Amino acid sequence: MTARVLTLLVLLLSSALPLAALRPRDPDAGWTAPASAAAKANPLANRLDAAEGGRKIFAERCSTCHGDDAEGTEYAPDLMGAVIRRQSDGTLYWKISSGNTRTGMPTFSYLPPLQRWQLVLFLRAGSQRGGDSNDRSFMARPLP
Repeated sequence: MTARVLTLLVLLLSSALPLAALRPRDPDAGWTAPASAAAKANPLANRLDAAEGGRKIFAERCSTCHGDDAEGTEYAPDLMGAVIRRQSDGTLYWKISSGNTRTGMPTFSYLPPLQRWQLVLFLRAGSQRGGDSNDRSFMARPLP
C-alpha cells in the first residue's frame, strides 16, 4: 500500500512540474531605472516604422529567453503586458542597455543606441495591443 501511494505521489508531482514551467517568470519589482534615465525620450518616437527593425532585433537577441511571442518563459518575464505599458521609454531603454545580473538579463549596451530604441518601439507597439495571452500571432502581425 505504501509503495502504491508513493508511486501515485511521484506521478502527481511529476505531471505538475511542466505546468509550473509554462508560467512566465515574474518581473523583478526592484529593478528600477534612475530618474535621469527614465526621463529620456525616444528619438524614434515618431518613427513607428522603426518598430519593424526592433521586431527583427528581438527575434535575433531576445526571443530565446522571452519567447517568440514576447509573452515570457520560465526564464524571463512577459514583455507584452501592463508592466511594460507602465514603464517609460527611457526606463525600457535603460533596462535593455544595463541588463540585470540578479535575474540573468544580459546587457545589450553593445547594440548601437538606435537599435536599442527600436527595441523599445517594438515592445511599446506590442504592449499597446493588450498582451492577449490567447493570441500567439503577434510576431507575424504587421505593426501600426
